[in-house]
Amino acid sequence: MFRIAIQRGFSCVKNIQSVIIPYYAKIQPAAVTSVRSMSKHSTETDEEFDARYEAYFNRTDIDGWDVRKAMNDLQGMDLVPEPKIMIAALRACRRVNDYALAVRFLEAVKDKCGTRMKEIYPFLLQEVRPTLDELGICTPEEMGYDKPELHLENVYDIH
Repeated sequence: MFRIAIQRGFSCVKNIQSVIIPYYAKIQPAAVTSVRSMSKHSTETDEEFDARYEAYFNRTDIDGWDVRKAMNDLQGMDLVPEPKIMIAALRACRRVNDYALAVRFLEAVKDKCGTRMKEIYPFLLQEVRPTLDELGICTPEEMGYDKPELHLENVYDIH
């Protein structure tokens, strides 16, 4: 029974192929009139880039979604943000009253430093420290977020 249904199904496919293939063989490909370049080369200088993000974070009508969007865009780039961008971002977090976002931003910047964290991150904290003190924002290290929650001393090292 199944063999008959399968044979009938294949015969239908052969009939469809005999009709469709000659139809598509008659279609000629259209000539290419333009080419769209998919690469995007930025001619923006570092100063213009910094000014653009600083102006974005300094907007008075910025909301939490916009702050998160810009921070996510910054994290997606292959760079560590300049201190002036960090200051503008922290002030934007304060304007939208999102303390947790400010701390997460500091964590993300620390993560972006990569293997050179011991060189770059202390410099960034030194530059941003007055703003952190002014806004009352603690760093993740000051809050103990750099250690696991249930961090215990190794039992073999006690004695």
